[in-house]
Amino acid sequence: MTTINTVLVPQGAEYKAVCSGLSGVTGLKPTVMPIPIGITPLTKYLQQWSKDKNLLNHPQPRVLVMGLCGSLSKRYAIGDIVLYQDCNYQGNSQECDRTFTAQLHFLTQEKVSLVKSMTSDRIIYSAAEKQHLGETLAADVVDMEGFAVLNFFNDMGIAVAMLRVVSDDCQHDIPNLTSAISSDGSLQPLPLALGLLRQPIAATRLIRGSLKGLKVLEEFTNLVFSH
Repeated sequence: MTTINTVLVPQGAEYKAVCSGLSGVTGLKPTVMPIPIGITPLTKYLQQWSKDKNLLNHPQPRVLVMGLCGSLSKRYAIGDIVLYQDCNYQGNSQECDRTFTAQLHFLTQEKVSLVKSMTSDRIIYSAAEKQHLGETLAADVVDMEGFAVLNFFNDMGIAVAMLRVVSDDCQHDIPNLTSAISSDGSLQPLPLALGLLRQPIAATRLIRGSLKGLKVLEEFTNLVFSH
């Protein structure tokens, strides 16, 4: 398995789960970077980061994106682990590195499904919209960061793979928390709390799914990097 130099994880609970999973790993560990949520803030962050830390100095740079995602297909349920083949955003598509992805799939094949993904610039909270997007775009899962990472690193010739855990399914609504994401890509606690309070049943479902997804993410991080 080629060394993974850098792991990018959305800031907050997902970042903490990956760090916790890595804490039990002995030997060489990758650099784990908490990234902002959303295409625009993430692109700005990557541009700044690449100036500060030149990844191209490494002979074989490898970037792994980890975190949670939402399902757009009834085939993928909460807690399922997925490995991206590509990512679509507004009709544009970027592929994950095939060799790197194949290596990860071989390492984890009994536990991981290869999927097609899409990136959204807002939270897809309605079950009807999730299913519609899944059908019209032939996408299995959705996130808010994947395309920005691929678009940035593919241009630099740096290999990227993406491993995520499903934290909400396509058969139930989740709260609309788009307004809780600030322009810098961070979650604002007060709007987040208000958004959850407005839709208590959907909020309970989202929290349960997130907790399950985060537990799987932590355990799977340990498994991947213990090999």
